[in-house]
Amino acid sequence: MTPSAQIATAAELIAQADAIAVTAGAGMGVDSGLPDFRGSQGFWKAYPALQASGLQFEDVASPRTFVSAPRTAWGFYGHRLRLYRGTVPHAGFQVLRRWAERMLHGGWVYTSNVDGQFQKAGFDTQRIAECHGSIHRLQCTGCDAAPWPADTLTPDVDEAACRWLGPLPSCPRCGALARPNILMFSDSGWKEDVAARQERATEAWLRRVRRPLVVELGAGTAIPSVRRFGHRVIRDFGGRMLRINPRESAPPTTSDVGLALGAAEALAAIDAVLSP
Repeated sequence: MTPSAQIATAAELIAQADAIAVTAGAGMGVDSGLPDFRGSQGFWKAYPALQASGLQFEDVASPRTFVSAPRTAWGFYGHRLRLYRGTVPHAGFQVLRRWAERMLHGGWVYTSNVDGQFQKAGFDTQRIAECHGSIHRLQCTGCDAAPWPADTLTPDVDEAACRWLGPLPSCPRCGALARPNILMFSDSGWKEDVAARQERATEAWLRRVRRPLVVELGAGTAIPSVRRFGHRVIRDFGGRMLRINPRESAPPTTSDVGLALGAAEALAAIDAVLSP
């Protein structure tokens, strides 16, 4: 099938759906200028100070680092928090919003991204499931306090050294070290209360829809949380899939469509067919 035929078929899938499940991995944010940390070289390009220390993404994105080197851990996450706060979501986010608004049951977002870009783009916060948590919430490393918003936290980071400066973030209840409310590598301490509520709301929505279309964007197989969810929508709820990924675009079935494009380019091309 030619690229133009694939785009036309993708537009048909959207026109036939009564609901859209937007499933997004790190590749969704690349067109907004965000790094996806694909491989050690991509991670070290974004954080050269950590390359000098021999730290990989899996090392610094770990609860162990908040114990052994909390200023390095918060240097990394503080920089990311500041980066995400300052990032403008690319135009593809608004394309997805328009598509969802036209559908009988609207849309829902299921994402492994912790950056809050869907909220910033104006998506309904009650229709977003963040399966790995959010950098915009904090949790305590010492007590059972419920996660709280990071709104008042001002990152104080030496970016060249990837090191937090000044007092470390702390729990308002007990004063112990705070950390982002994010599922990290080898993480048994993640407080998943918020994510669990979001998952339950997602399931309730899926039970109401009849012809859901999964629009998967930039979700790979290395950490397959998003892909597993999308495949379950196909299996358990009779969904179809539009997979957008420049590197891993093969669709799960012959009834689905895969586009080997970036998110912004693919969404714009399909939208042009839907709205000539």
